[in-house]
Amino acid sequence: MRYLYVKWVHKNPGDPVHLYSEIGDDSYERRKVEIWADGRKGFADGSEEKGGTSLGVMPVPSLKEIAAQPGYEPKEIPAEDFQKIWLKRR
Repeated sequence: MRYLYVKWVHKNPGDPVHLYSEIGDDSYERRKVEIWADGRKGFADGSEEKGGTSLGVMPVPSLKEIAAQPGYEPKEIPAEDFQKIWLKRR
């Protein structure tokens, strides 16, 4: 597993600004938490989706590919950091 945080810099209040993903060895998301600028949260895993968040249907691109897109600031994070966010998702 690897864990990814992406800051999404934009001005659309309908889209999240913080994205946290747990990614399996096959590059597909296993769990995800999204946080909007107003503090609203959404999350998804293999059995539950809340707040408009769902797991991606395509493999997650590399950090380099994500960073090449305007407005995206990705970085890998420790499993512990992801777990803290996951436990606060509700």
